[in-house]
Amino acid sequence: MKTIGILGGMSAASTQLYYRELCRLTRERLGGLHSPELLIRSLDFAPIAALQAAGDWAAAGRILNAEARALERGGAGILVLATNTMHKLADEMMSGVSIPLLHIADATAAAIRAAGLRRPCLMATAFTMEQGFYTDRLRAAGVMPVLPDAADRAETHRIIYEELCRDIIRDDSRSVYVGIAERLVQSGADSLILGCTEVGMLLTAGNVPVPVFDTTLIHCAAAIDLALAR
Repeated sequence: MKTIGILGGMSAASTQLYYRELCRLTRERLGGLHSPELLIRSLDFAPIAALQAAGDWAAAGRILNAEARALERGGAGILVLATNTMHKLADEMMSGVSIPLLHIADATAAAIRAAGLRRPCLMATAFTMEQGFYTDRLRAAGVMPVLPDAADRAETHRIIYEELCRDIIRDDSRSVYVGIAERLVQSGADSLILGCTEVGMLLTAGNVPVPVFDTTLIHCAAAIDLALAR
């Protein structure tokens, strides 16, 4: 099994989900006492979030690149960036790194297409919903995302940063998210991408009327597939 290098902490809540799911999938695939071979570098999210807010993506890219290089030196055979938003810096992160990055948008698009769907709604941070680094990649794979309106994008973003990234789960926020998802379905979406690794803390297949694609779970399954490939 190849060692999976996880660059996480953005936020810590999502990185915990990655660890649990990768362990669960490895036990399911290999049985017995098996667990995944992992290297985890969990960053302090506060400085990263400040760089995001300031629009200083160049500085954030330098940080991710240094960490990716460190994971490669440590023996990682593949890299997983445990956040959707920071895939904005995937190219910068991988500069000078020779091991592959498993891109979360590619894994998600493949899962949606395999299900015979093409028009998912996307709920994520404002960066992910409004900047082309993610939506353009989905479109290039034949998946046409449906986005919330401006007010719903702002509220989706606020709940992620003010609540979910801090492990705060509120029933009223769950209701807000369900309402946003329902409006997107009414506008013609055939599925839902949980496009921030924390959104699955509020939305699941149990409270959304269309198939749900949780990017964290999809990313983890693809990572285990790649790690076990001969």
